[in-house]
Amino acid sequence: MDADTRRAWVDIDLGALLRNARTLASRAGKPLLPMVKADAYGLGAVKVARALEALRPWGFGVATVREGEELRAAGIRRPILVFTPLFFTEFADVRRLGLTPTLGAPAAIQAWAESGGGDWHLAVDTGMSRAGIPWFAIGQVTELVQRTPPSGAFTHFHSSERNDGSLEVQQGRFREAIGALGTVPPLLHAENSPAIERQSPSPWSLVRPGVFLYGVGGGDGSVASPENVANLRARVVEVRRVRDGETVSYSATYRAVGERRIATVAAGYADGYRRSLSNCGTALVRGHRVPVAGLVTMDMTMIDVTDAACDVGDVATLMGRDGDEVLDVIDVARTADVSPYELLVGLKLRASRRYFGGEE
Repeated sequence: MDADTRRAWVDIDLGALLRNARTLASRAGKPLLPMVKADAYGLGAVKVARALEALRPWGFGVATVREGEELRAAGIRRPILVFTPLFFTEFADVRRLGLTPTLGAPAAIQAWAESGGGDWHLAVDTGMSRAGIPWFAIGQVTELVQRTPPSGAFTHFHSSERNDGSLEVQQGRFREAIGALGTVPPLLHAENSPAIERQSPSPWSLVRPGVFLYGVGGGDGSVASPENVANLRARVVEVRRVRDGETVSYSATYRAVGERRIATVAAGYADGYRRSLSNCGTALVRGHRVPVAGLVTMDMTMIDVTDAACDVGDVATLMGRDGDEVLDVIDVARTADVSPYELLVGLKLRASRRYFGGEE
């Protein structure tokens, strides 16, 4: 075994990532603006962006200037949009790196213009109440927009995975706001992954896929399912017999009923495997499902392999595929009572990464 697989690691299937991206591009019929913020949802922004270059996306989306700088340093030359509000002191770095800010507050638009201007996208809040100019207050920026026209405008859906009518309401508000500007920016974008899944083709210029690329999808009304991309694996480092009535892990929350065979796996919550999976999670060993036994600890997790073949050195899959069995990100997240976004982002904590697949 190599150094990367002696303990815990994440196998990342770039081929599946590309197939997921192609699925959404085909549905949308418009260029992609893939979101690679938070280190590509924990899977490695540079590797992911380089793989997605095979699809010739319009550009990439990040959350911070530092994330954009990492992509520029790696040689990514396509447009990079920064989607969180910026401090005015960051404008110089944005220009130096050739990034595109997203602005919504009148003071920010004015400061951008006065500090030299350049490409920017107007952020319109249609119900998220997080950032951007509220759609009903668009008149506050119309004069600024006329003087310093944005190269694009966008909004963000808060519940596009639901069939509750909110997507249609927000799209209507976005159209209303754009119509009130007096001039339509060249690029308009609104759809995140669930919205692309639910409506086709896109009525906008670009689409912004995120979590679907990384293997999470399937909200209400979805007609597309992503392939699994991320696989959290770890070595079995010890196997022992536990007698009837003996306990496993902290707080003795697991007590053996009859003699059990317990394997210790070299991954814990410091590797992104959530503590809330204690006594309820499932692992795959040699393609068989086995339960987590006791509390997940920082560096190790115990699994009950009484009914499965398992030896020291075997690989346990804590999330992802092993043979015909798959521990889907959504299912693991549901068991852990966390968002699948949180589960993916947590994979960047300590486990090493291995990449396979790629341009197809």
